[in-house]
Amino acid sequence: MEKNSERLTRPPGTTQDEQLLESPQPDQFTHTDPWRVFRIMGEFVEGFDELVTVTRGVSIFGSARIAPDNSYYEAARETAALFAQAGFAVITGGGPGIMEAANKGAFEAGGTSIGCNIELTHEQNPNPYQTLSLKFKYFFVRKMMFVKYSSAFIIFPGGFGTLDEMFEALTLIQTEKVRDFPVVLFGSEYWRELLDWVKTSLLTQGMISERDLQRLHVTDSPLRVVEIVKEIENALSESPTKVYDY
Repeated sequence: MEKNSERLTRPPGTTQDEQLLESPQPDQFTHTDPWRVFRIMGEFVEGFDELVTVTRGVSIFGSARIAPDNSYYEAARETAALFAQAGFAVITGGGPGIMEAANKGAFEAGGTSIGCNIELTHEQNPNPYQTLSLKFKYFFVRKMMFVKYSSAFIIFPGGFGTLDEMFEALTLIQTEKVRDFPVVLFGSEYWRELLDWVKTSLLTQGMISERDLQRLHVTDSPLRVVEIVKEIENALSESPTKVYDY
């Protein structure tokens, strides 16, 4: 257990991630990090146990700040409904905005609607459209669940967190830590300047290859999102690629 003195000196409202990333004092190490490993292990075990039956999932990412009257909210809801109707489980971060829209679409379509919620300093309340709701203290455990149980990543407009998930997926694919599954960006106008920079800076300077750029699919159609995922799923089933450890 952690020392009472450590708990008293820690700023109020700190998350488990913050506590994990703190530099421990020499006299505190044996009372903090080694024991925290068991909590981390418990999160992995619980996540694996709850999601073990998900074999055909898609993760949908996007901003928590997008309101229900935003066109992207409706597009995410429609996209998730189409995925649910096609037999996919929809996985989100479980919060508001795009996450809520995607969970709502899958839920209302009678599909599997999963929320992988995260403990934040300003608490994130789970949206009410989840058939399975999990809660994680650590971002890296939560990220593992998104990757492990998804066959595609759908990226709606968002901020740092959304970009983090997108580039993490691309890195894992590029380095062959996961099999090559589609990453689809929704909203061509929103992503235009980022993609221009990727092409004019990263690609032209040799930081990425043409093949890396081809891993990104862009569309403004919920129906096309599902078609892209199904087309690649069918191609992989006919000529499966190697599944790498991660």
